[in-house]
Amino acid sequence: MNGDLLLVILIIIGLIGRSPIITMAACILLALKLIGLDRFFPTMERKGLELGLLFLTMGVLVPFASERITMKDILSVFTTWPGILALIGGAVATYMNGKGLELLKIDPQLIVGLVIGSIFGIIFMRGIPVGPLMAAGITAFLFKIFYFIAEKIH
Repeated sequence: MNGDLLLVILIIIGLIGRSPIITMAACILLALKLIGLDRFFPTMERKGLELGLLFLTMGVLVPFASERITMKDILSVFTTWPGILALIGGAVATYMNGKGLELLKIDPQLIVGLVIGSIFGIIFMRGIPVGPLMAAGITAFLFKIFYFIAEKIH
């Protein structure tokens, strides 16, 4: 399928699914392609995720910079159940991201399924795309469950 047509389809799906992120991303990529700046796609592919994560992290850290988070808030992370669970959640998420990276190194063609699955999640489940590593980490976890069940059956 022609890349331009696929981007137009994604724009339409984004509009129908009320997903401004997919719509805007596809519009920008189509515009760049149509004005001949598609030579920057490899750089965008390599650095886009890092740049996106940079801005996502900056957005998350704004409450620290604006001093809306106090030392009391920080200490409560270590002394309350929600705080402790958040610490555990952060540790598990980074562990899963590492497993996702390992999976993508072993089986890089899985990125196609991860991207399409992310698009479905954005459009139909109102999800937020935070990166293929978490999606790959969850996929690695699902593989473990699948293989565990398959071994028990046979």
